[in-house]
Amino acid sequence: MSSATLELTKDNFDQTVTDNGFVLIDFWAEWCGPCKQFAPVYEKAAEANPDLVFAKVDTEAQPELAQAFNIQSIPTLMIVRDQVAVFAQPGALPEAALTDVIGQARKLDMDEVRRQVAEEQAQQQAQAQGE
Repeated sequence: MSSATLELTKDNFDQTVTDNGFVLIDFWAEWCGPCKQFAPVYEKAAEANPDLVFAKVDTEAQPELAQAFNIQSIPTLMIVRDQVAVFAQPGALPEAALTDVIGQARKLDMDEVRRQVAEEQAQQQAQAQGE
């Protein structure tokens, strides 16, 4: 791991996501070939975007975090903005795709995202009460 990325553990995860408005998280494992292929792409993006927090979760060392986010396959990239997961996708992204995803996440209107999340939660609660 380079100095451009932060290792997330169950001890620093909440604090990191709370203290930073834009966090990219790479869920990976040492034995994972695609994870190793994605690592230099992720590191390069971290160096190109010093205003963002790039973090890594070793799913072997932090199984609770992998389970909490229902990580089924690795690598999985997750983007959290203002404590809301706005992107999560398994698979090693090519450099151009990662750059595009970061650009799209930067452009999100987080007030609109929060409104949509609140709407979905209200619908789920209404459905749960109606059952």
